[in-house]
Amino acid sequence: MTGDGGNSQDHNRVSTGLSGLDDVLDGLRIGDNVVWRVSDLDDYRRFVTPFIESAASAGRRIIYLRFGQHPPLVFGKPNIHIESIDALSGFEAFTGRVWRLIEEHGRGAFYVCDCLSDLLDAWATDAMVGNFFRVVCPFLFELDTVAWFALHPDRHSRTTLDRIRQTTQVMVDIHRLGEDVQIQPIKAWCRQSPTMFLPHREIDGRFAPVIDSSDATRLQAGLELDQLHRQPLLDYWDRLFLQVASALEAGEEAQSADIKDRVLNVLISRDTRMLDLARRYLSLEDLLAIRARMIGSGYIGGKAAGMLIARSILLTNQPDTWQDNLEPHDSRYLGSDAYYAFLVHNGLWPAMMRQRSASGYLREADKLSEGLLAGAFPPEVRVELERLLDHYGQYPILVRSSSLQEDGFGNAFAGKYDSVFLVNQGAPELRLTALEGAIRQVYASTMSEDALVYRKQRGLDQREEPMALLIQRVNGRFHGRYYLPDAAGVGVSRNTFAWDTEMNPAAGMVRLVMGLGTRAVDRIDGDHACVMALDYPNRQPFRNPDEAYRYSQHLLDALDLSKGELATYPLSQLTQEVSDLPLKHLGEVDRTASLLAEELGLQTPVWRLTFQPLVRKTRFVSRLSNLLQTLEAGYQHPVDVEFTLHLNDDGEPSLNLVQCRPLATIGETMAATIPPEIPDRKLLFRTRGHFMGGNINLCIQRVIRVDATVYSRLTVSQRYEVARLIGEQVRTGDDTTMLIGPGRWGTSSPELGVPVRFADIARVAVLVEVAEMEGDMVPDLSYGSHFFQDLVETEIAYVALFPSGRNCVYQPERLPGINTHIRDISPKRAIQTFDLRADPLQLTADVVSQDLACYFSD
Repeated sequence: MTGDGGNSQDHNRVSTGLSGLDDVLDGLRIGDNVVWRVSDLDDYRRFVTPFIESAASAGRRIIYLRFGQHPPLVFGKPNIHIESIDALSGFEAFTGRVWRLIEEHGRGAFYVCDCLSDLLDAWATDAMVGNFFRVVCPFLFELDTVAWFALHPDRHSRTTLDRIRQTTQVMVDIHRLGEDVQIQPIKAWCRQSPTMFLPHREIDGRFAPVIDSSDATRLQAGLELDQLHRQPLLDYWDRLFLQVASALEAGEEAQSADIKDRVLNVLISRDTRMLDLARRYLSLEDLLAIRARMIGSGYIGGKAAGMLIARSILLTNQPDTWQDNLEPHDSRYLGSDAYYAFLVHNGLWPAMMRQRSASGYLREADKLSEGLLAGAFPPEVRVELERLLDHYGQYPILVRSSSLQEDGFGNAFAGKYDSVFLVNQGAPELRLTALEGAIRQVYASTMSEDALVYRKQRGLDQREEPMALLIQRVNGRFHGRYYLPDAAGVGVSRNTFAWDTEMNPAAGMVRLVMGLGTRAVDRIDGDHACVMALDYPNRQPFRNPDEAYRYSQHLLDALDLSKGELATYPLSQLTQEVSDLPLKHLGEVDRTASLLAEELGLQTPVWRLTFQPLVRKTRFVSRLSNLLQTLEAGYQHPVDVEFTLHLNDDGEPSLNLVQCRPLATIGETMAATIPPEIPDRKLLFRTRGHFMGGNINLCIQRVIRVDATVYSRLTVSQRYEVARLIGEQVRTGDDTTMLIGPGRWGTSSPELGVPVRFADIARVAVLVEVAEMEGDMVPDLSYGSHFFQDLVETEIAYVALFPSGRNCVYQPERLPGINTHIRDISPKRAIQTFDLRADPLQLTADVVSQDLACYFSD
C-alpha cells in the first residue's frame, strides 16, 4: 500500500479508544485498515466497543457492516449506521454492495465489520475472502477511512492470510491460552518501535511488552499444542471435499445428503430446477471427480453442469444402450472464482463497478473488455493451466464459456459468449500463451453488446454472472494437417418446425454436418446443414433434387494444424487432399457430376453429403431418438443437445455428448382459429408449414419491411447500413412489430440476407424471411442455431415464405401505401415502415394443421 499513512500530524491520528493500545501501535492513522486475528470473537468485541465510543465522541460517522452468523458486535445507537448485507447472494453481489455503500458514505467514515471468516459459510471458498479484502481495503484507504475487521486464522489457508496481511495497514493477533490473553501486532505500516511487535499483556489498562523470552516461549508452546487438536491450515474448499470423501466412505445416508446439498449449492448452480436435477443424477463420486478435474474453486457453470447431468441421466436410465455407445468425456473446468480472481489480480474491480452502474452498463463495457484482454493470470492459476496442457498433450482443445446462468431453464445464452478452438501445437510455452489468450477472449466476451442486451432483457443485468470455463479435448481424428470429427450435430427433442403435417413434433429433429459442429449451430454463409425430422429422416423440405443439392453442405470446418487455426475448406478440396475421410458413411456419389468432372479432367468421384448411409445403414436415428427422449424425460422438459459422432469401420456411430440445455419453446396455448375464408384483399401472406412457435395469436401494429428489389442493388456497405437503420427503428416505439425481409435475418453475409445482430431486432414479435427472386435470397431453416435459440427464448415467432411454392401466398402490395416504384436506390429507400395501429394485422397459426395466416381482420 502507498499513501500518507506515516504523517504524524494530529489530524491524521485516530485513537483505538484505549490509550494503552494507542501507545503500543503509536495510534492509528487515517486510511488504516485494521485486521484482528482471533480465536474467540469476544476478544475482538472487547476492542471494538472502546473504538466506537472514541470515534463517536470525536463526531465520526460510524458504519457497521453486518453480515456474519455470529451475534451482533454493535447494537443500534444514534451515531451508528447499521448496514445488513446478505453474503449468500454471492461474491460479486456482496462485494458490489459493500463497494457502493463505501461510495455512498464517502470520505472520512469509520467502519466496523463482522468476522470475515463467516463469509466462508456463504461462499465455501477461502480464496474469495482474500479477494474481497483485496478489493475493499484499497478503496477504504483511498477514501480516508478507518475500518476494523476480524478473522479466525485457523479457518483460512496461508495464501489467504498472506494476501490479507500484504493488503492491510495494521494486523494484530490476539493469543488466548486459557485465561492468559496477549495481543501481538504483526504489521503496523509506517510505524516502528523496539518492542512494537512483541506480545503484550494488559496490566491496569496498559499493555506491557513480554520482554522475557522464556515467558513468550511458554505461551507459544502452549498455543502450538492447542493448534495440534485443530484442523490444519487447508483451504475451506479443500476441507469441504474432504468431508465429501469422508461421507462417501462412511456411507451414512443422512450425512451424505447434507454434504451433497452443501456442495451442489457452491459447485453446480443456484437455480432450483438445475439443483433438483443434480441432486437426482450426480453422486458423491461424481462430485469428487469434478473437483479432481477442476482448477480453482466456485461454480463449474451452466454449460458444464448441463453436460454432466445429461450424461448421468443417460447412463442411469439407459445403461444398456449408453455404456457402450456414449464416449467418455475428458473435460476440465476453470471455476468461476478464477474469473473474479483475474479481475482482482489485474485491478479491474473498480472498472467492473463502473460498468455495473445504470449509466455505465453499456458505456463502460468496452473499457472493461480491453482490461480483460490485457490481464495477467494469478500465479496459482497459471501453474494449473500448465498441468492441464500436460494432460491434453498436443490434442486440439476447445475453451468454452460456462457462465453461472448459461444453459439454464429460460436462459441459454446461446452464442452470446465466445468459444475458442486451439490447435494446441508447438512448444509448451507457446501452447500456454495461446490458452491464456483464449481464456481472456472468453472472459472479454461477457462484455459484448449482444450478451449485455440479452442479460438486460431478462432482468439479469444486476444478477451475479461469473464466467467459468469448460475445457474439452476436441473429439476427432488427425488427417494429416487437418483435425476434425467424423460428424457433429445439434439435436432437439421437440420439432416445432415440422414442415410436413405427418411429422410428429415430439419425435425431434437434428441438424447434421460433417466436420466440426460450428456449421450446425451457426447460420453459415452460403452453406447448409442437413436438417432431419427424426420420425421421417428421409423427407427433406425441398422441391427437387437440384434444390436439395443447392441447400446442402459444401464446406467443412476443420482445425488446420499447419495454419494453427480453425479454417473452412470446400469438400471437394479435402477429398483431394485427404484419402481417409469417412465419405462412404456420410455421403453419396453424384454420378452425373462425376461424369462431367471426368470429361473435364477433374478428380472423381464427386461426393454429396446427404447423410443417407448414416440413416439407412446404421442405428444413428434410433440412438439419437433414444438419447433425446431419455433426456427430455430426465429434464421433464424438451432439450437441445450438441454432439459429435465417431464412426467405426462399418460406419456405426458412437456419440460424444458435449452440451445439453433446456429447449426454449414458444407458447403452448390452445389451438388458434383461422377464419375459414379470408378475402384475398385482406390477406398479406399464408403458408402451410415453414413457421415456428407452435400456436400463434398476435395482433401486429407495425410492419418493417426490406424491399428486395432495392436491397439487391445496394453495395455491401449499404446493406450493413440497412441493418443499422433497422436496429434504430426497432428500438423506437413499443408497438407489436413484424419484420419482413429477403433471405436470412442475422446472416454475416449480406448477399444472403440482412446482416442484423440479434440485439438490434430483439424487440420484434415476428420475424419473416422471404425467398425473394432478386439476389437469390432464401430463408435458412437453421433450426438449432444460436440465432434460432434467440428467437425461441425471446418468444419471437418465425415464418419462412416461399412465394413460388404451392402452399404459400405472399401479397406485400396489401400493405397500405406501399410504394412499388422506387427509383432512389439507397439504404433508407430499402426500408418501408407501416403504422397499422388503426387497422392492425392478425397473425394466427395452428400447430396441428401447420396452417398460418396473416391478414387484416376488419
